[in-house]
Amino acid sequence: MGKERLVVIGGDAAGMSAASQARRLRDDLDIVVFERGPHTSYAACGIPYYVGGLVQEWRALVARTPDEFRRQGIDACVRHEVTEIDPEGRRVRVRNLETGDAWWEPYDHLLIATGALPVRPAVPGADAEGIYGVHTLESGIHLRQIVDEGKARRVVIVGGGYIGLEMAEAMCLRDLETSLVQRGPQVMNTLDPDMGALVSDAIRGIGITLYLGEEVIAFDVKDGRLRAVITDKRELPADMAILGMGVRPNTELARAAGIPLGVKGAIRVNERMQTEVAGIWAAGDCAEVFHLVSRRPAHIPLGTTANKQGRVAGLNLGGRHATFPGVVGTAVSKICSLEVARTGLQEKEIAELGLEFVSATVKSRTRAGYYPGAGTITVKVLAEKGTGRFLGGQIVGTEGAAKRIDVMAVALHAGMTVDEMIHLDLSYAPPFSPVWDPVLTAVRQIVKEV
Repeated sequence: MGKERLVVIGGDAAGMSAASQARRLRDDLDIVVFERGPHTSYAACGIPYYVGGLVQEWRALVARTPDEFRRQGIDACVRHEVTEIDPEGRRVRVRNLETGDAWWEPYDHLLIATGALPVRPAVPGADAEGIYGVHTLESGIHLRQIVDEGKARRVVIVGGGYIGLEMAEAMCLRDLETSLVQRGPQVMNTLDPDMGALVSDAIRGIGITLYLGEEVIAFDVKDGRLRAVITDKRELPADMAILGMGVRPNTELARAAGIPLGVKGAIRVNERMQTEVAGIWAAGDCAEVFHLVSRRPAHIPLGTTANKQGRVAGLNLGGRHATFPGVVGTAVSKICSLEVARTGLQEKEIAELGLEFVSATVKSRTRAGYYPGAGTITVKVLAEKGTGRFLGGQIVGTEGAAKRIDVMAVALHAGMTVDEMIHLDLSYAPPFSPVWDPVLTAVRQIVKEV
């Protein structure tokens, strides 16, 4: 009897974490990974810093090359695209993008780790040359080359999410004329409006022109190349447009194969990362997660979650019994000198759940006020009215601000009330914090409202 065969679709965080974990546990398993791009296992979150010149060499973003995986006993096939899944026949259709050859590859177990794709506006000209999504290392290398060669002078960022803001900073660092168009009234809509406004002010402060409340209705294109971004209020000349409108799960393969999808079109999985189709698993940005605060399925595409889900899938494929309990939606970003962080639920999400809540916002310092280098920090916390259950928090501040969100994330995982959080034994020394850490100051304030 031959070896069992694991086929993985997607060679980045979730896919390679699962393949590596399964290999450690099982020598008797054939593992093959098909990756459409030329790279495996890379730090996608580092792409804006490579484009912006803070990271000089793209190879620094690669954790393991295909050759390194092959030496580990994992057949990592780059520039190979899976075009079809046949669940009944337990096989996938593969195409070699270099040669054009195609064939059916059998599997005993299949892991779908196809990630997510940038959201593209459904407007005229959206497929023109000069309009870029930033979701693969290959796309980052291409963008860096364009900037290095001086082929772009005016850049328009479409969308003010994490990637949009980080790419806006990257373009600013490269001394390009940068504008950002955001359909809503604020950037970073994962924050409440009052906290998002702080980020908007910071963006303007570094010389980026911000157009809030404007919708892109078309791209002006000549000879197939972008000339301008057209909003419902103006026309912005542009040599390059970068999409920062968020991402959607890359699940067309799964949908076509009849694999059930869930929230926002992400693949529905259980806590072991199994889909509802026998022998097929899913992990990473293409899969659902369970939100531990809302107690509902969600789609929260983050590299940290992808690695954890991949590990759980790999443990199960390797013969163990592992579960992924869920997430609380913790995310952090840096825009020049400003640090931004959030966890749990924001006001609109709490309202959608029908919960009555209270909030408190405090302004403090990142260190003792008398200690050199103390910066500003704004902390917002939200709690359920009556019970005091901690529901979420947001932080905007200078150096030393953002990682305080981890305290709140742990409190959410523990199901703490704000009254319990007051007594957290957090560290103190003047170079690191005031006597009352800003998180605890905010919690003290909200307890009065509960």
